[in-house]
Amino acid sequence: MKVKKILAIVLAVAMLMTFAACSNAKQNEENVAPQTTTGNPEPDTQSTPDSQPENTPEADTTDAEPVELIVFAAASMTETLTKLGDDYMAENKNVNIVFNFDSSGTLKTQIQEGADCDIFISAGQKQMNQLDITNESVNTDRLDFVLADTRFDILENKVALAVPEGNPANINSYDELAAGLKDGSIMLAMGNSDVPVGQYTQNILAFYELNEEELATAGCITYGSNVKEVTTQVSEATVDCGIIYQTDAFSAGLTVVDTATAEMCGQVIYPAAVMNVSKNVDAAKALLEYLTGDAADAVFEGVGFTPVA
Repeated sequence: MKVKKILAIVLAVAMLMTFAACSNAKQNEENVAPQTTTGNPEPDTQSTPDSQPENTPEADTTDAEPVELIVFAAASMTETLTKLGDDYMAENKNVNIVFNFDSSGTLKTQIQEGADCDIFISAGQKQMNQLDITNESVNTDRLDFVLADTRFDILENKVALAVPEGNPANINSYDELAAGLKDGSIMLAMGNSDVPVGQYTQNILAFYELNEEELATAGCITYGSNVKEVTTQVSEATVDCGIIYQTDAFSAGLTVVDTATAEMCGQVIYPAAVMNVSKNVDAAKALLEYLTGDAADAVFEGVGFTPVA
């Protein structure tokens, strides 16, 4: 019996010693100082944003701010600018271009009356001059809409004599047009007097010493409120011929039998400018710069424009 008690005491003492040894080992391990290195310390992967190195760029997770550009342009630019606008928006996803195509006179009036407009491209200098405070001789109303240092001449066009398919009246030149108007055998479509193409046509009539009012009274002239309306009359053969732009004839698939010289009607120059009422001046300037690039020039030249910018 005594032997059993002695064995039990020995076993208990051995267990206590083992437990004490394990506890001391664990305590010693926790008290060991961390090792140091002679090189740069490893970065703390758990550090807060404030502890990031100053030169570490932040990832750009936001898209460019959306921009809407409103472009007022002469009706004769409808096809070319629509294509170029689509190309530009495909390259600049944040930009949305809204076009307003009409006669330059109508567009000028809309801008004058407060319409939102970032860019104006006119088919004649007169309409741009009427909005430009620096042009005192033409801008008698002292309108101030052209943003300083943004105006420039972008394109040149030609004033063309176009005929319907098959040329039923057999008109082959401006000289023949003038002769037919004098004897009353030809009906001509032209633009209204407030439309640049109509103003160029008036110059041509004056060059041939023809009286527009008398011809209109005699039923030899019909009118269109913009160049597209004149083009439609020729396409539908409701007239014998029409005076339109070379580019519109190309777009409509019409035959051009003659083009007017500068002596007959002056040069057809298209000015462009950012309007000072624009809310997106930088974006408007960027679009105009694109329209003077090689890609845009190719599109303009493809329909008969001559880039001058």
